[in-house]
Amino acid sequence: MIKRYALLIATNLAVLALVSIVMAVLGVSPATYGGLLVFAALLGFGGAFFSLAISKWSAKRFTRAQVITAPRNDTERWLLATVQRQAQMAGIRMPEVAVYDAPEINAFATGARRDASLVAVSRGLLRGMTRDEAEAVLAHEVAHVANGDMVTMTLMQGVLNTFVIFLARVVGRVVDGYLSGGRDNGGGGIGYFAVVFVLDMIFGLFASMIAMWFSRHREFRADEGGARLAGREKMIAALQRLGQTYGHSTLPKQVAAFGISGGVGGGLRRLMMSHPPLEERIRALREAPVDDRAVRQGFLA
Repeated sequence: MIKRYALLIATNLAVLALVSIVMAVLGVSPATYGGLLVFAALLGFGGAFFSLAISKWSAKRFTRAQVITAPRNDTERWLLATVQRQAQMAGIRMPEVAVYDAPEINAFATGARRDASLVAVSRGLLRGMTRDEAEAVLAHEVAHVANGDMVTMTLMQGVLNTFVIFLARVVGRVVDGYLSGGRDNGGGGIGYFAVVFVLDMIFGLFASMIAMWFSRHREFRADEGGARLAGREKMIAALQRLGQTYGHSTLPKQVAAFGISGGVGGGLRRLMMSHPPLEERIRALREAPVDDRAVRQGFLA
């Protein structure tokens, strides 16, 4: 946990330093609204894309996932063969395949590009699922990769980050000007930093709700993609197994939204869930006109 927070702080400081250097070179001042928007965009998108760039490295490090390079047993040979077949069907390059040590049934996909991705499964999944169910879970993760979900989520996060940073500081300047009697303090008055801090949290909360809404929508598409690759009934059976064995996820935040298993909750808590309730996902699969046959490259577009 300490290493995780240290990496997060170091990443933010590195992005902030790079943004400051770029703006200084370009001669853009954050004191103007145009300069502030440039600052917000560079910081918002810079942080999001830097996280994407190191996503595979950080996922392997935080989960201690072991990439299968030379299969040591029948299970590892089956994992590689299954992902390879599904990747060919989905029209993507073969992802790295890894296993990480965790008791819960879960899996995740990550990577900066469709053709340079990682698919990892927990040991709990290998112990607790049949091969048909595990095949469907792998197909769900391959569908995430084929859909380009990691990149689209990063773009959305960059846009949301930009507006949070920009709006919090614009409102902070207005409040600071009001508290200082209309004097222009350049955003450095007594109320500015306090207001920006509070608004960063409030706007950030609403931004997270939007991001989680998109994540839930994305899960339905990945379920449908998994059904196309592995079969509808296998995908439904896998989700039902998750419902029977759900436990607390040990996945780090960076990849939790790309796992197969999500949290449970309702009401306001639902707004912050990265995954829809399992019963809704199963119902959507039963009602969707899914073609279980092999499909052409780009079938999820």
